[in-house]
Amino acid sequence: MDGILDPLVLARWQFGLTTLYHFLFVPLTLGMVLAVAIWQTAWVRTGKIAYLQLTRFFGKLFLINFAMGIVTGIVQEFQFGMNWSEYSRFVGDIFGAPLAFEGLIAFFLEATMIGLWIFGWDKLPPKLHLLTIWGTMLGTWISAYFILAANAFMQNPVGFEFNPETGRAELVDFMAVLLNPVALAQLPHTLFASIMFAAGVIAGVAAWHLKREQHLEIMRPALKFGLWSMIIGGIGVIWSGDALGLVMVQTQPMKMAAAEALYHTTANASFSIFTLGTPDGTSELFSIRVPHLLSFLSTHTLDGTVEGINDLQAQYQALYGPGNYTPTIWITYWSFRWMMFFGFASILVAIVGLFLTRKGRQPKAWQWNIATWTSAFPLIGILIGWIFTEMGRQPWIVFSLLKTEAAVSPNVSGLSVLISLIAFTLIYGILAVVEFRLLIKAAQSDPQTFELEEDDEPAKVAVEASVY
Repeated sequence: MDGILDPLVLARWQFGLTTLYHFLFVPLTLGMVLAVAIWQTAWVRTGKIAYLQLTRFFGKLFLINFAMGIVTGIVQEFQFGMNWSEYSRFVGDIFGAPLAFEGLIAFFLEATMIGLWIFGWDKLPPKLHLLTIWGTMLGTWISAYFILAANAFMQNPVGFEFNPETGRAELVDFMAVLLNPVALAQLPHTLFASIMFAAGVIAGVAAWHLKREQHLEIMRPALKFGLWSMIIGGIGVIWSGDALGLVMVQTQPMKMAAAEALYHTTANASFSIFTLGTPDGTSELFSIRVPHLLSFLSTHTLDGTVEGINDLQAQYQALYGPGNYTPTIWITYWSFRWMMFFGFASILVAIVGLFLTRKGRQPKAWQWNIATWTSAFPLIGILIGWIFTEMGRQPWIVFSLLKTEAAVSPNVSGLSVLISLIAFTLIYGILAVVEFRLLIKAAQSDPQTFELEEDDEPAKVAVEASVY
């Protein structure tokens, strides 16, 4: 019973589940706002009705998702003080600055701009109204960066001094926190991955309509836009992922070693696509390998040396004292590969989709179904990637400074955490049903029609705000 009611285990489960649930909405918001801004720009520049219809149609999906992201994000603030008071006390001085900027600057900007965008269709001049959606995008992307900067401190602590009297990390260089190499590498990787997920949703929704041969003049351009955006976003993910991998090797070499289950320091290190090992995970029985690839990913040289788990464990014991500094190998190993699988699979689906729909061709029903079913592949890859990022840092909650087991609230009982875990799970389950039904209803609805000639100026259109 003590194991079931272990406050640390339950607190980790609760934080992990609520964080991953909240992150369901983040990448779609980051990616979809860009697509909507591009379509509205095209409408203002050309006056073509199709661009206005795409803006309004996918704008509904963006707004539903944006609202749910705010609701679920509020819970994250409670997590720190409720179950992780020691963590909050330790990093509060560091986290306060970027999170305050996120709330006072980024969130205020996006909240103001999105309000003007929703209610300003028939009140603002078209070009001024266009600026509001781009302002919304800027606010959401800046917000993402401040949050990533806070998370990057957990991966690579910089810009602080440790006060032994208070036992806290105290901020001494805010710019060092903002310009953390991990944050600078994480931002483009997150944004490109978000573009991939939004592209998947756009292509999936368009495929659902095209399978039924409806709204062809709207959904065919949407499908092409989604498929090309998937490929462009995928190329960006590969490029930014390579840069993030180099930073990870420099700041958290144990995470890269665990990602490959590499126990011994090796030059000319190969990368295993698939491995079968002994039950304890310390020995390899069978694997399919790509020669030199791990060395290239880690050092950008084919014969570079990659540090192994055993050597790093010995180094960490010498630096930080006795203990196990190795993350759970099977989680890091397989999450790293499944993350890449879903990313590459998404790109492959987009390439095949472009081939099947070339020159106006109509794929078969089962092919349209695949396009719809695989629209969530980028999101699955993103979620698995965050599992890798956070689990690969263990046993640290702040790398090299604070262990996870020391960060949990000391006076919160396991029963209290269990009750809140069940409550959050039920509430989030209800919200998930509501969110999914709203998105499905909006995605399957008919695009709005407008009384507008193709050669009319956008300024002549009065668009009712009540649509939203």
